[in-house]
Amino acid sequence: MLVKKRRLRLAVSTDEWIARSVALPFLHFVPVDNQIFLRSLDLAGPLHDDPADRVIVATALVLGMPLITRDRRLQDYPHLETIW
Repeated sequence: MLVKKRRLRLAVSTDEWIARSVALPFLHFVPVDNQIFLRSLDLAGPLHDDPADRVIVATALVLGMPLITRDRRLQDYPHLETIW
């Protein structure tokens, strides 16, 4: 979506970028399962209603991992550790 909105530029197509990312040995894609989805519906405290951001936050919380983001709204969410 960011590429389509021209807020993100990639040197290759989105499909190629994903294919190259999947091939990296240090990167692991996590599927959104029921636990993550349900957590995204029940996040504590104030967080905006963007479903994608809520799933991203829930994924980090379920995995017990900090989130790498420069999104100020996510950085300001007090129940999440962020890095950037």
